[in-house]
Amino acid sequence: QCQEDFCDVCGSMIHRTGRRRQHVLTKLDVAAPIETDDTAPAAASDSEDTEKEGEALEGAMAVTFSADSGRAETGSGSFGAWITERAKYIPLRLTLKERKYLRLLEAALNVSEYTDKVDILMYGNKTKRMVGQIRELCAILSGLVLASDYKAGQTLFEDRQFEDNEEFFQKIFEIGRRHKIMNPDKMRNEYGKLMYLLQDSQQRDVSELLGFSTLKPIKTVHAVLESLNVAYILEDEMVAVATKEIVAAGKSRAQVQLEIKQKERALEYLCKAYATHECPADVIRQCLYSIGDNHAFLRFNRDPCDRMLAYLKANFNPLKADSNSLSLAILSGRDGARLSHSHSNQFHYVHQTLALWRELLHDMFMLWHSADTDLLAARHAYRLTDTGQGLHRVQPCPRVSAAAHAILHRTQKAVGRWVGSAMIHLGDRNVPNALMFIDKYNQVSSILNPVVRVLEFLDSHAACPEPTDVSRFVEASHGSIDNAKKLILADFFRSAFDGSGADNFFDAGSCIDGRLTSAWNWCSAIEKKPFFNIFLLAGFVGFNGGPEGFN
Repeated sequence: QCQEDFCDVCGSMIHRTGRRRQHVLTKLDVAAPIETDDTAPAAASDSEDTEKEGEALEGAMAVTFSADSGRAETGSGSFGAWITERAKYIPLRLTLKERKYLRLLEAALNVSEYTDKVDILMYGNKTKRMVGQIRELCAILSGLVLASDYKAGQTLFEDRQFEDNEEFFQKIFEIGRRHKIMNPDKMRNEYGKLMYLLQDSQQRDVSELLGFSTLKPIKTVHAVLESLNVAYILEDEMVAVATKEIVAAGKSRAQVQLEIKQKERALEYLCKAYATHECPADVIRQCLYSIGDNHAFLRFNRDPCDRMLAYLKANFNPLKADSNSLSLAILSGRDGARLSHSHSNQFHYVHQTLALWRELLHDMFMLWHSADTDLLAARHAYRLTDTGQGLHRVQPCPRVSAAAHAILHRTQKAVGRWVGSAMIHLGDRNVPNALMFIDKYNQVSSILNPVVRVLEFLDSHAACPEPTDVSRFVEASHGSIDNAKKLILADFFRSAFDGSGADNFFDAGSCIDGRLTSAWNWCSAIEKKPFFNIFLLAGFVGFNGGPEGFN
């Protein structure tokens, strides 16, 4: 009826609402050939490549891993197929020697003033200033390496220029990038300097004056195993046992000890069975530990979304509120809300938002690799722009955009009904570049984990056979522990998803990024909530302090 051909993502977005929703879509078996114009600009081919890559990424990691069972839960295919695809994005755990270099890199970046001297408004050419700052950082690194290990430093730098040590600098910068992906809470200040420094080093005029390249691909589990011709190890079912997370909650000591022994035996079996002259057992063990780190990352960052979804479904009726105090309905202009939703609409709005956050965090490693590529792509120049929150590097990020839209499309299909806008801000004043996008969604666990911990704290006191001082206090102030839980959840699901946090609908509201802005706005006002004393009793110190925001 439209007489046009669409990809799966675009077709679903265009036909989601209005009269187009009634159109009958016909699936094409063979893609129609695309006529290309040789005189078209390079940007056109870039966008076509990005679209194809986005379609490929859509189904790349659509399965989940159960930490309890140690097995992949897939609609089709085996654990081997799932982990083989995911291992392409799992960073390799650092060795002891690499960790020493990491400390030197962090120390050098900590004293560097790169962004202070480069990201400023000035007349003239910045190229020489960029090259000077990059060389200064390399000189600091050289001095630190020499001070920490004189023999190694003498071998590297005696009678040699920076260009002669290109491989060393590539290695140490790659170590920093790899470490940050697996540990988002580390290098909070240093990582931005590192990425912006590497971003500038990819400019043609800077690269020519610098005389060497600072980039090398990030080491991943699959890349290492494939280079050693043992990638087939990932198809072994014992990998699931050797890499699963052992969660002690709800298990006896004997059961935990049994799972630990099973994991150790599976690990030793894989190391002995697949070790070769080219691939020693230590490399296989390091790769398996890296896959285990991936599961730990998912448990800490993705699983809080699952827990909040479970709390939402268990404590609230999707059709009507149990009482006025537990109603999720919001009205624009009341209590800071900028959206107007009935209880049912707000329930679905919160549900779909948490589901989307879960999928984004599940595929965070893939998104991070896409962001790394976008940030360091020489063909995507940035503009230093005042966004209203200071000077930022505004840069297009086509790969991240394609991957994020594919995840959004997958989530929309899963939840069925979509409430609010589906706009994803990327490369504009709200989310200037891919680095800001990644940093934004890495904060989801910092928001949800403290709330989950407080609810689990209340559950633990409710399960005690004898009343505790905490349970008596909660019952005196809120009626019951169950009522206190529901009041916390109701306030969070209302006020953290009300479109607040900015003074216009472009910066906040129901768009994909505005939902997270509203959640941060709720966090900033936590001390004004009537249940804040319960947070303090649970050991809460802040949404950005201590492990999971607790003492």
